[in-house]
Amino acid sequence: MDVMKMPANLPEVTLNSNSELVLRKRYQRKGLDGTPIESPKEMFWRVAASIASMEGNYPGSTWKVKDLARTFYTLMTEYDFLPNSPTLMNAGTDLGQLAACFVLPVGDSMDEIFDAVKHAALIHKSGGGTGFSFSRLRPKDSRVGSTGGVASGPISFLKIFNTATEQVKQGGTRRGANMGILRVDHPDILEFIRAKEREGDLNNFNLSVALTEKFMQAVEKDEEYSLIAPQNKEVIERLKAREVFELLVRKAWESGDPGIIFIDRINRDNPNPDQGEIESTNPCGEQPLLPYEACNLGSINLSRFVVEKDGSPDVDWDRLREVIHLSVRFLDNVIDASEYPLERITETVRRNRKIGLGVMGWADLLYQLRLPYSSRRAIVLAEKLMEFLQRESKSASAELAKERGPFPSYETSVYHDQNLGPYRNATTTTIAPTGTLSIIAGCSSGVEPLFALSFVRQVMDGEKLTEANGFFVQALHDAGCYSEKVMSEVVEKGTVRSMEFLPDDLRSVFVTAMDIDPVWHLKMQAAFQKHTDNAVSKTVNLPNSATQEDIYKIYWMAYEEGCKGVTVYRDGCKSVQVLCTGDGSKEGKKDEETRPMDRPDIVYGFTQKVRTGLGDLYLTVNEIDGKPFEVFTTIGRSGRSITAKAEAIGRLVSLALRSGVHVREIVKQLKGIGGEHPVFQKKGMLLSIPDAVSWVLENRYMQGSAPRSFDKSLSKTECPECSTELVFQEGCFVCPSCGFTKCG
Repeated sequence: MDVMKMPANLPEVTLNSNSELVLRKRYQRKGLDGTPIESPKEMFWRVAASIASMEGNYPGSTWKVKDLARTFYTLMTEYDFLPNSPTLMNAGTDLGQLAACFVLPVGDSMDEIFDAVKHAALIHKSGGGTGFSFSRLRPKDSRVGSTGGVASGPISFLKIFNTATEQVKQGGTRRGANMGILRVDHPDILEFIRAKEREGDLNNFNLSVALTEKFMQAVEKDEEYSLIAPQNKEVIERLKAREVFELLVRKAWESGDPGIIFIDRINRDNPNPDQGEIESTNPCGEQPLLPYEACNLGSINLSRFVVEKDGSPDVDWDRLREVIHLSVRFLDNVIDASEYPLERITETVRRNRKIGLGVMGWADLLYQLRLPYSSRRAIVLAEKLMEFLQRESKSASAELAKERGPFPSYETSVYHDQNLGPYRNATTTTIAPTGTLSIIAGCSSGVEPLFALSFVRQVMDGEKLTEANGFFVQALHDAGCYSEKVMSEVVEKGTVRSMEFLPDDLRSVFVTAMDIDPVWHLKMQAAFQKHTDNAVSKTVNLPNSATQEDIYKIYWMAYEEGCKGVTVYRDGCKSVQVLCTGDGSKEGKKDEETRPMDRPDIVYGFTQKVRTGLGDLYLTVNEIDGKPFEVFTTIGRSGRSITAKAEAIGRLVSLALRSGVHVREIVKQLKGIGGEHPVFQKKGMLLSIPDAVSWVLENRYMQGSAPRSFDKSLSKTECPECSTELVFQEGCFVCPSCGFTKCG
């Protein structure tokens, strides 16, 4: 039997409207015209059969390939488990690159730096994200011995990596995402901390500062610490540790960047210290990796593991154990099935065979168990559940080691030194972001609370669809509280916290991210971290009113509670960061509120020819991240007065775009302006040059939908693909509707 041939009696796939959209847009294989050439059923079978076929490499396996393929298919289509996005996209295809996250070294020479740029481009093209440490680069203005020149420093090269990423679209479906890390003892650390002060700078990078134990001790004692040149280990300068820590806090308060990781703690948990130090993580920070290492991830949907026991809901531990063991086998097979973009990566991955099994649907599980997210009982369950997953994943890895042998570097690993194992995989657990996966599975994302109990999804032609959490809706019905009026209020507010007419127990259980005290966010992250090999992707959400002192406490608590890093996000901070003075106060002049974004050295776009009554208009629109950034208007045959007016329109539209005005508002202002010489086009009459500009912008960026007033607060960011409001969770902006993410 050809395992890749789909059996005739395979069960159908059940999809909701959101998951259908995401699969069609991002995962199903497409023809040259961009339309899908496989159904969701065929897509899941392609993945299941491809991964199961690796079982044939191991004569000691207890599985037949065709049986395992059907089992993997059921595992995914019942949404008990899903692998990371590159596996869903590329398994069984010619591309064949199945890993989500990579770390590349950046050495202190031009050859090494630009090798890293080239290798990152190959990884982004294949659908992966990359992490880099720039800590090996000599600081700005230091001498370069080979040329007698002066070094430009890590930040200048960060910008080169950022520009290169801008040009590579991952697999046609995802833009490249990066993590940039610098050690806190690097001489350029202050410049690095301030590198994303202006919104839009380094837009393809998440940044994190690698904090050392020595630095944290100096903060605690209010002492100075040394900045050390990496090329010769000389002490360049000494800074007050607490002042640097407070600067980190202030920048996080202003914009959420940079985050922090505890690099010494990460290396204490390095299972392969003989292979070097871990310097960096993947883009969202949950996967520390050695240079040239990759990891494939997958997540179990906890919302599927609830049963009634003695009249009360409880976790189905027996079925969860079964799914954990199958998932570990699946992920180990992915390592064999994947075609990595560099031979060096292939060697490192197969030497250590790291996998990262995690969870999603945690908030949904708590809803079903009627446990408030911000409660001691929820924290206790988190520890118990993750300890179970860790123990069973290690058990599954040990069973695979008996069938297939341990990971090749086992004898030089900490497991051998401590008489643990042998295991098939150097690591088995990671709590990763699950933005698009959770949409497919119809569950809450990762270990995050819901961002809203209900939200409005934008669809084609301006139509809106209301999405609501199913467990919440059922709870309203069970309590006899459901009504259209109640749901309308929930849609408007996103939360029931202030709805005192609802039962107290319902309001305490069905909380959202902004309902929860930031301390409980951190406690939940720490609870999952206790039993996770790698790290936990989690955002500590804070209200706009949060102070810098609040963030200081969160950072320090993360250090004390054993987290490997932390990301905070103060609601609305992106929109107000330009108003902040050095001390974080909301002072500032009026002109600073609308200061336009600086123009990058290189931007790309398109030129469209439009016939007007005054001649052919050539409209050039340059873009950043798929959004219009500037407009140039040239009119074919007209006098200087008309040419000047066309140029003026282009300059003013560009100024508005670079100042953050939504294209919808520009279209609304320009559309319908009359002129002396209207002309007919295929899609109607163009009245004037400004009307022609609005026509191009509307058709390119609004898919023909009518412009409408934009009355959302400045703190809200719209999805560039479907206009649904983005949410910040798991360290990244994510669209809850179509799955778009700024982190790839």
